[in-house]
Formats: sequence, structure tokens, C-alpha cells
Amino acid sequence: MAKKKKFYVVWQGKHPGIFESWADCKAQIEGYKGAQYKSFSTFADAKKAYNGNYSDYKGKSKGKSELSQEELLKIGDPNYNSIAVDAASSGNPGKMEYRGVDTKSKKVLFHQGPFEKGTSNVGEFLALVHGLAFLKQKKSNRIIYSDSRIAIGWVRKGKCGTKLEKSAKNEILFELIERAETWLKNNRYTTPIVKWETKAWGEIPADFGRK
Repeated sequence: MAKKKKFYVVWQGKHPGIFESWADCKAQIEGYKGAQYKSFSTFADAKKAYNGNYSDYKGKSKGKSELSQEELLKIGDPNYNSIAVDAASSGNPGKMEYRGVDTKSKKVLFHQGPFEKGTSNVGEFLALVHGLAFLKQKKSNRIIYSDSRIAIGWVRKGKCGTKLEKSAKNEILFELIERAETWLKNNRYTTPIVKWETKAWGEIPADFGRK
């Protein structure tokens, strides 16, 4: 399935405007202090936002689609007795980082990276395992949300299924993967891992806003 196109608005950057790729958007904001930018699913939405104020869009949920009332009622609301995890990478592979936040307040509970030559899926996997270890250490009954079906599947299998090639630049990342797999092998946990319903709730609270 083709990846859905996105449009990137840069209100403040080296060259403000609307861009059709993350690479072009990144070129305008990288190293620019106080950069203001956000992605949109249609050019019309991006144009409207660009002609408006960044403050009207900052922190607002994106990624929602129209669902029927019946579908929304079936999905319900998020369980706020939870943490949410996410990862982001600039390139595939590229610089990658991940974090976990309190779902309701968005307070950052842990953050790792950036790491060289990583992928978002690897980051999602590490974030989930970090979250499991974090909650077990705290003896917490909270659940974990992730928007990555791939990473959730890897965690349930106890194995990171990445095809990423190991190199001198990402050696530390592979050490973390090995530690995460060892943790899954040697620890039992009861924390439910739940798929975040982006279509109903918008982007996951741990989202880095760089999609």
C-alpha cells in the first residue's frame, strides 16, 4: 500500500512555506532556533494553516479521520491510567530517538537518543521494552500504548525483527536491542500492551511531531 502523502508547513524556519517531503521540511528547520512546523494530510489544510497562526495548531491532535458515531462509541476513550511510547527517525536509517510519556499530561517519563543509523521500528521496540521495565520497577498497574503494530508484535515474540544492518555507527543500538531481548527473556510482566487508536484519538501523546 502506498504511503499517504503529507504536506509540511514551516511558519518559522530558514525558508517558511509549504513542503511536500519531510526531507525538504527538515532542511528548513534543522539548526534553526524556535522553528515552527507541522504536517497536514491535505494541501488545502496545509495552505489554511500556513495562512493562519502556528499557535492555533501547536499541540493539536492530527491524524484523525471521520469515523461514524457507532465506531467511535465502540472504540471509546483512551485509558488514561497508562503511558504512551513513540519513536522518530530522521531518515531510514537515520538519527533515531524514543520516549515514553504520561498519556494524560504528556509529561516525559523517559527519553533516549538520538542514536545514529537507527529506524523508527527499532525505536518503537526499545521504547516498549523500556516502558515495560519502567512500569515493573514502579510496580505500576498502568497499561502501555503504542501506535506500532510491528513493534508490538516483536515484543510479544521477544525478538526484534529488524533488517537493519549493524555497523560501527549503530553498534550501541544493537547492544540496546540485545539487552531488551534479554530483558524480555528473563522477566515476566502483566502490563497490557495496547494499540493506540490514531483514527479516533489523533496522534499518540508521545509523538515527536515530525511525521
